[in-house]
Amino acid sequence: MTTIRLGLRKQDFRPLKKRSRLLLKLIAVIFAVLLFCEFLIYYLVIFQCNWPEVTTPAPSKHREHKELKPVLRAMFLADTHLLGEVRGHWLDKLRREWQMERAFQTALWLLQPEVVFILGDVFDEGKWSSSQAWADDVARFQKMFRHPPHVQLKVLAGNHDIGFHYQMSTYKLKRFEKVFDSEKLFSWKEVNFVMVNSVALEGDGCTICSETEAELIEISHQLNCSRKEHRPSNCRAGQKLAASAPVLLQHFPLYRRSDANCSGEDAAPPEEKTLPFEERYDVLSQEASQKLLWWFRPRLVLSGHTHSACEVLHAGTTLEVSVPSFSWRNRNNPSFIMGSMTATDYSLSKCFLPVEDVVLTTYCGAAGFLVLVLLAHFELLPSPFQFGCNLLRKHKAV
Repeated sequence: MTTIRLGLRKQDFRPLKKRSRLLLKLIAVIFAVLLFCEFLIYYLVIFQCNWPEVTTPAPSKHREHKELKPVLRAMFLADTHLLGEVRGHWLDKLRREWQMERAFQTALWLLQPEVVFILGDVFDEGKWSSSQAWADDVARFQKMFRHPPHVQLKVLAGNHDIGFHYQMSTYKLKRFEKVFDSEKLFSWKEVNFVMVNSVALEGDGCTICSETEAELIEISHQLNCSRKEHRPSNCRAGQKLAASAPVLLQHFPLYRRSDANCSGEDAAPPEEKTLPFEERYDVLSQEASQKLLWWFRPRLVLSGHTHSACEVLHAGTTLEVSVPSFSWRNRNNPSFIMGSMTATDYSLSKCFLPVEDVVLTTYCGAAGFLVLVLLAHFELLPSPFQFGCNLLRKHKAV
């Protein structure tokens, strides 16, 4: 009688053991998929990115090794568009902000840049956010884009940060500059960067516009005093910078008619390429663009705003690179630019982030697999599938 009871008890535990094993398998699959989609995929994708090589003069008998130009490693990204309290659904915030945080932190760890530039539209609702909403958005930004002390982070204003010209105010501009500094000229390793508030280049003589133009003219004078070929006669002693043509950074692109001549997998979609751009809204005006090119004679221009990639050659000499959006909210295939720069040369390459569709497809595939496992366990599959599962079980038992 005791033997029979023990046998019954063992039989009672078998379904429980099966369910426990099933639960462990399900948890293992879910954990593995989450680990891959939320962490590992960023390392696997960004690990493939490499800093471009820049040409440096080779040492010779007449040149000492110390004359080699130092190389600055700079990252350029744009249009993060952190959602605010008005238009931001909590799930959208969670998904997009986690994607940007993981991408940025992974890039810092793997690529070790020296300076990172964000080319405007950091926030989505800065143009109308209240003081409390602004403080909350800034706190989230600082958490997502945290960086070690030896990495410098430079942020430019975009129309979503301080508003378009008709929305811009001194209060919004000062609020932005209090958090992100108001530096307009940044020089490191003999590379000069001019950071332009392109929203203020309206050309209508508004107070902020006039102050911005005056600052840019003064910076242009300082830079020209450092360059022999454009050195004016009224240069003051002690204000000399590195004799290097500047890199111009701004949110709005310089004037171009459309994205019709842009190419690449992250260019604007075909239905948008031929749409004409509106001056002072999609791009800078022709007048403002000509002023910037004349004042600074830049060797390179980097801009954002369009959310798509494009390369334009202005006046046949000056390359402008439009940097695509860094967020899944604006692009399925976000990316950023990596630049190796010296005082006389530069080289750029693009680093793509994980494609959102790949992540979603992985989740859908994993969900479908889990459903099949559950149906097979409870023997609810149609006969052909059930027959195949039974064959697999018998094969494992043998």
